[in-house]
Amino acid sequence: MIVEACEITVRRGGADVVRGVSLTARPGEVLGVIGPNGAGKTSVLRALCGLDPLVSGQVTYGGRTAQEIGRSAFGRTLAYLAQGGRIHWPLRVAEVVALGRLPHGAAEADTAVARAMAAADVEGLRDRTVGTLSGGERARVLIARALAVEAPILLADEPVAALDPYHQLQVMELLRTGARTGTAVITVLHDLTLAARFCDRLILLKDGRALVQGPPSEVLQPDQMAHAYGVTVETGARDGEPFILPWRRCGVPRPLQETSL
Repeated sequence: MIVEACEITVRRGGADVVRGVSLTARPGEVLGVIGPNGAGKTSVLRALCGLDPLVSGQVTYGGRTAQEIGRSAFGRTLAYLAQGGRIHWPLRVAEVVALGRLPHGAAEADTAVARAMAAADVEGLRDRTVGTLSGGERARVLIARALAVEAPILLADEPVAALDPYHQLQVMELLRTGARTGTAVITVLHDLTLAARFCDRLILLKDGRALVQGPPSEVLQPDQMAHAYGVTVETGARDGEPFILPWRRCGVPRPLQETSL
């Protein structure tokens, strides 16, 4: 299912935190949303899943708005993994993951939960309560909950932020595998190497606007990294896959000028 945002603007606290952003995410691809802190990345994802109202613009899913799809069906259309998700009740891990099946009722609940737990490597935690988990374990449980929805659209906000290197790679491989099965994946990332390796396309945000969109090789250019992040970068490849490392600060990132767009 294709996700399309057309010139969306989001306002919070009297200020436009997203300004006229357009993007498209297609089935079978991973779209990475990158940019410095405060660029509007989370606000874009929240707008895409209907949590933040739009001042202007429109988001469609397979050509229909969320209202046209309907509340119940929309819950089966899109899975959202929030940044720094919290769990406020002393539930067992298996119960938390099963929450992802609520939009489906009881349909294939047990098998879908089992698949999601295996994919996120949390099978061994199933009977533990979430209060006993480390931050990384809890993050993987929430990833499993999102996977359990088995929706054609998956939005993931910094899904690897609390994870060790092994599980960072595992989660990115999960997103990549999900895309190969036809899911449209949109994920916010701070790690530029993970963005370069696992995303089909990137959108670089700054000050609520899209600076550039395209394949990682086109977006992760040194001049654009300097402009957006205020850093120089070192690039290379290993085993045919790219890497990009922030190397030195090169001054305070410049505010985005209206005339530069």
